[in-house]
Amino acid sequence: MIETLSKMTLAPLILAQGLYTRWLTPRLPEPAGERAGISGTGPCLRLLILGDSAAAGVGVASQDDALAGKLATRLSGDFTVSWRLLAQSGLDTREVVQLLERSAAEHFDVVLVSVGVNDVTGSVSAKAWIASMARLVDLLQWKFEARQVVLSRIPPLHAFPSLPQPLRWYLGERAERFNQHLAELTRRRTGTVLLDTEYPLLGERMAQDGFHPGPSIYSMWADEVAALLRARPPSGKPCRGQQQ
Repeated sequence: MIETLSKMTLAPLILAQGLYTRWLTPRLPEPAGERAGISGTGPCLRLLILGDSAAAGVGVASQDDALAGKLATRLSGDFTVSWRLLAQSGLDTREVVQLLERSAAEHFDVVLVSVGVNDVTGSVSAKAWIASMARLVDLLQWKFEARQVVLSRIPPLHAFPSLPQPLRWYLGERAERFNQHLAELTRRRTGTVLLDTEYPLLGERMAQDGFHPGPSIYSMWADEVAALLRARPPSGKPCRGQQQ
């Protein structure tokens, strides 16, 4: 109700600010570098990083400095990490689901998911979004045999330096509402865990567009996931070439 009334009252200004911000914000490319690899020693860990532009590493120049590269490096001291990145700028959750539906089945011990920002900034309702998220978890657990699905919160858009007010407030309220649904989904579903940390979105920690993570945020994100997996290592199948 509050969102509906706010949108009706502020709709012309929010729409104008949204269009202007899209026009003004530079479009950063996805970083160069490998999107799959094997590194490290120890028990095998099959890892998929899945999602949107943040999962893809937009905001840095190289995958080595993005989420996938940093996480593989963090984990390689404890595991033989067989990792893959499946992510694309601009995808909303329904489109990520469609991407999974088109992809060949594989086995992953852990899937790290980053989606939702494009749903919040678009016209997707919270109800429709969480239905897509439930479908995404279903696919990961059944088609891709994921033992653990790690879901990332939608970042606090009310703190994004590139967004003007009241657009920043409005999107921040939507993001928080979506995150409440995400927390409830995680409580209901076994084999899922929610990353609940909010990283400091200071200007110098963000990418030059003021919208995507910079290297230090990707580093903190990777640190949190690596600590989680060390504390709760999934019991997976051997990597290729290892004995059963």
